[in-house]
This record gives sequence, C-alpha cells and structure tokens, in this order.
Amino acid sequence: MALCKACDGRGFIITEENECSSCKGTGKARSINLSELSEKQLSQALDGSCPVCNGTGIVRVTEKCQECNGYGEIKECRICGSSFSGDGDLCEKCAEKPSVCLLSNLCDVHDLRVGAIYEGSVSGVVDFGAFVDLNKKVRGLVHSSNLISEVNVGDTVHVQIKNIKPNGNIELIPKKLRECQIVEVERDFPGCTSSELSAHIGETMSVAGRVVQVKQTAGPTIFTILDRSGTVACAAFERAGERAYPEIDRGAIVNVIGDVSLRNQDIQIEVAAMKRMLGSEAARIEGQIEDALEVISEPHNVDLLIESHVLSALKDGMLAVAKRIRRAVFSSQPIVLRHHADADGMTAAIALERAILPLIREVGGTDAEYHFYRRSPSKAPFYEMIDIVRDMCFALDDQARHGQDLPLVVLVDNGSTEEDVPAFKHTAVYGIDVVVVDHHHPDAVVDQYLCEHVNPYHVGGDFGVTAGMICGEIARMINPEVTEEIKHLPAVAALGDRSAAVEARGYIDLVSDQYTVSDLSDIALALDYAAFWLKFQDGRGLVNDILNFGKLDRHRKLVKLLCEQARSAIDDQLKVCMPHVLTQKLPNGVSLNVIDLEHFAHKFTFPPPGKTSGEIHDLICQGTDDSVVTIGYGPDFAVIRSRGVAMNIPQMVRELHDELDGAGVSGGGHLVVGSIKFVEGMRKEVLQRLAQMIGGLEIA
Repeated sequence: MALCKACDGRGFIITEENECSSCKGTGKARSINLSELSEKQLSQALDGSCPVCNGTGIVRVTEKCQECNGYGEIKECRICGSSFSGDGDLCEKCAEKPSVCLLSNLCDVHDLRVGAIYEGSVSGVVDFGAFVDLNKKVRGLVHSSNLISEVNVGDTVHVQIKNIKPNGNIELIPKKLRECQIVEVERDFPGCTSSELSAHIGETMSVAGRVVQVKQTAGPTIFTILDRSGTVACAAFERAGERAYPEIDRGAIVNVIGDVSLRNQDIQIEVAAMKRMLGSEAARIEGQIEDALEVISEPHNVDLLIESHVLSALKDGMLAVAKRIRRAVFSSQPIVLRHHADADGMTAAIALERAILPLIREVGGTDAEYHFYRRSPSKAPFYEMIDIVRDMCFALDDQARHGQDLPLVVLVDNGSTEEDVPAFKHTAVYGIDVVVVDHHHPDAVVDQYLCEHVNPYHVGGDFGVTAGMICGEIARMINPEVTEEIKHLPAVAALGDRSAAVEARGYIDLVSDQYTVSDLSDIALALDYAAFWLKFQDGRGLVNDILNFGKLDRHRKLVKLLCEQARSAIDDQLKVCMPHVLTQKLPNGVSLNVIDLEHFAHKFTFPPPGKTSGEIHDLICQGTDDSVVTIGYGPDFAVIRSRGVAMNIPQMVRELHDELDGAGVSGGGHLVVGSIKFVEGMRKEVLQRLAQMIGGLEIA
C-alpha cells in the first residue's frame, strides 16, 4: 500500500485557487452574521480569521482524484498485482472471479477448507474414480459417480472439497469454471535472518533475501541468498544435476522455506519451497538489504600505525577503498585482486588478502574464498591486456556457470598510468567497478574509469610512500584484527622498493623488536626471487611462508634458501654484465652508464632485465658520489635507473613519442625509475635522443 502520487494522499486534486471574496485575500474576518456560522466557523471568526477561507486568504476549487478514487491510497491486488484503490485486497476485476486455491507443497490436510475450490493434477484413474494431487503431500478422490467428463493422468482440474473424513481421506467434487482467480495458499513458518539460523538447526524456517549466486552441482542446485544480516546456502533438489527453480536467477528477491541443517560445519537450508517476491514486498526486502549493507560496509576508522602527513591526507581515500571492498565482501560480489609482481606489490596485495579472506569465510562459509576471491600478479607495473583478458574470461565463465555478479577489480601497485587505459576501456564496457591503490606517477585520464583512486601524488607525496604502506593501513580499516600479523609488511615494501621516505623509517622502527633491517631486506629479496618463478600464479602458500604467516622455523629456512639462490644468481649476472657497461660523462655532469642486456646478460632467468639494471646501478652508485643514470637496453626496450637527477620519466616518454615518428615509444613508471618500449628498428634513434634529454636535465 502506498500514498497516491497524483494527489499526495489527500484524495482530491486542487484545480483552481482564487482570492477569497469574503476577506479579499486578507485572511481576516469582516462583518459577518454569526447566526449563519457553524460551530467551527464561529470559533474561527472569534479568533479573527476568515471562516470562508480558514484564514488563508485563498479559496481552493477541488475535485476527487481519479487515480485513487478519493481514497488517497494505491493498493496492489493480491491476485494480479495491479494497482487499485478502494476496500479489500483485490482489484475489481479479480473480485468478480471465483477463487481457486493453489496449495503449496508445504501445506497438508490441515490447511484445507471444506467447500473451497482447489487446483490439482490427476495422478491416477481407477474404476471407482480419479485421484487428484493437490500438492506433493495431499491427495483426494473424485468418485466415479461425480465425474462429469473423462479425465486422464496429468490433466489439471478444479475440484471442491466435499468432505474430509476422520481417517484423512478427502472427498472431491469436480468444478467447471470458465474463468477464475488463483489464490496461492501458503503455510506460515517462522521467519528469521541468516545470522539467526544457527539457533534453529533441525527446524523449518523461512528466510527472505536476494539471490547472489546460483551453482548447479551434480546433485542439487545451490542458491546463495543474501539478506540484511549475511548469506546462506540453500540446496534445492529436483533430480540429480537438474536445475531447480529455473525461473529464479541471480538478482531475484525470494522467500525460501526449508529445513535448517549443517553441512561441512556451514549452515545450509534444505529447500522445501522457494518463491519469487514481487512488488512492494520485494522492494521492502531490497531496501532492508541495501540499508544493512550501507551500515556493515562502513570501514573501521583506525589510527594510522605511524605519523605521516601524506598518509593522513590520503586517509579519506583509503577509507573509501576499504568501504568499497567491504561492500563487495558482504554482498558476495567476487573480488579480483591484481598486483605488480615485486616485493611492494606482493606485500600490498597480501595485506589486503589477509584482511579480506576471514570476512569472506564468515559471510559465505569455509569454501567461499574459492568462488568469491582471486589474486593474480601482473608482470608489468600496469594493467596489461593479457591481464584484463584473463580476468574477463574467468569472470564471464563464473557468471555463466554459477550466476555470479561480475567482480570488483582491485589494482595495487599499478593502475595509475595512461598505459592502463586500454584495459580500463574493457572494464567500462562490462560495467565493472575498479579501485586503484598505487604510487606510480598518475595520469588524470584514468580517473574516469575508476571508482576510487588512492595515490600519494594526489596529496603532494611521491613514490616513496609505497603501495605496501598504503595497503597495510587499508587492510586494518577493512579488518582491524589483522593488525599484528601484517604490520611488518609495509616495512618489507619500503625496503623492497628502496624507499627513502620518512614513512619507510617509521614502519621499519615499528617492527624493530621483531625484525632487523637485514631480516626485512631478506624477505623482500625472497619475494622478488619467488615472484620471478611464480609467473602468473599467486603462490599463496609459498608467499605466506616467506612473509612469516606459517611456521617460524620454516619461514627462516625458506627465506635463507631463497636469498642464497637469488644472491648467487645476481652475483653471476653482475660478473657477466659489469665488463660490458659503457660509461660517459654528459654535459650536465651526469655519469651515464649503458649496457646491452640482449647480448651481455643471461636471459630468461633471475634477475630479469629490470632488476639486473637496478643491481648494476646500485653497484656503480657505491663507488661514486656523482649523479648517476643507468640504462639497460634490449632490442625494443630500455630500463632506466637514476640517482641525483631531476628526471620525469613519464614526461620524457611522452616527448619521445611525439618527437620520433615511427618509433612507437611507450612506457612510464616512477619519476626516476621506469622503462621504455619502442620498435626495434628505431632503437638507436631512441637511445641517442634519450641520452640527449638526460644530458639536459638539472642535477637534483
């Protein structure tokens, strides 16, 4: 029931407003004949107000509202759902038709009314009559003497209850109706929310909510239902492997009735009946769910682990990201977490993962993480086309097979640059929400594709505040209970990304009672080494051991082994590379060091070109106080590392792209650390122009 919108619930419509002729619009009483006034008008007159217009100065001309017929309310017909006004709960058309009851499968003989007409199905024909099933539990008999025409098994018939005998036998009389209105007869069962079901195991209960997943198994169909307090799995069985309730799909508002049970320690409802809800009742349930999601999605406004004006300025953005992730968890929307495959990206992603997974299990059960969460590394520091194609294929397959929503994509340590735009155009086509937490120099063009974008450059910071630091704080806003286990991750990220920011020292000091700087550096190196061999795998178990989320003894042994292997590989690479490094002084005094990694470095092994260039750069910097730039190049790429030079690599890439026709220059990264791609035939021109640009830069 709702107020009529046409008349705002008044029952009449104002067609005209005129100045009161009695008071001339003043609203004050003039000379009047008290004997002609009613008691109410007399009271108004004594108060000094005009009794004709009630003191308003205006006389309104009204007519009865045609939409609600003067009732001021619009109702929904219980039978056909159409809007009507008037008395009762049936529209005029349905009220004229005879009612035929349709008995739900949960009803039994006690729910029948003698004299009422029911719809049933002929289940058997014998010499003495026809058996009619009113539902799966209730069967009656039409005696042969009452049969007015031939019936066959499977026919739908209308029958009247003549008598119910003490032994439960039901006598039926067939009825021929030209038209009728179907009235569904339901048995009322106690209702509760999903969070209350644990107190009703073994009972038959009713739950209303939104279908967020439909998964067909070799046995039952599993519907995941979200209500205002959480989710519950509902198993409906017709036949093995056959889709139950095919008319109900993801997004439908339903009422589920069934027996509450435990399956693998998770609450489950064995569905006896499921009905789609429509109209105002469905809207009410949807509203309750949205209101509850808004409340439960609110992040925890925790204090930052360290003092930082940059992180403080980013806090509102971090809270917004935490809220969006929490909403995805509590609404059972899948989450795809993408991260750069290095120590900073991995610690950023793992911090979020450790916060998210317990909530997903709490909401959806012990195996929910396998359906609603996936983490994948990206080899490049941006969302490559190979990444978005993989993610979209998985998402669309899950939607087709399990009726899931499309995922929320969370990008950490990537997603801020123009190189991400081609992938974002794909997410926009499918309406996929994307949030980004990054510390690469941002391009404003990406913001049109993002729900949230947290980047230290937005508040005057720089790449020294790493993604691992920011995500460590966001993880605590999502789930504060993970604080102790993840608080060393920002320090690992700082050392892995060689951050010189004051925040780096703050996070390192925060965990100095548990980890030395050497310990944290070893963990970062072990992550980089493992990431190279993991390729596109998330390596959750291995990464958890590296980050000390398992057995301490195994963590120490594993990190030691990985670091020994990584350092050995780095030493071998440097022995090969260093004799082939060419050094020259540029006009501005910068020491430019270049090496052809295609011909003078081990390929397809650790360290890869980017890290090889970084190790060469670090070794050169140890022997000089000069400003240093190191370029490791191959047939169609160049990796740049710098110290003491006012570089802006993204800007340099744009200038090279505009200046060198046919070179196909692209790339980016941080201001002083990055990479460039180009076509192989233009390598010489690109590198020469790059050297000229570096030679014209200011010394920082």
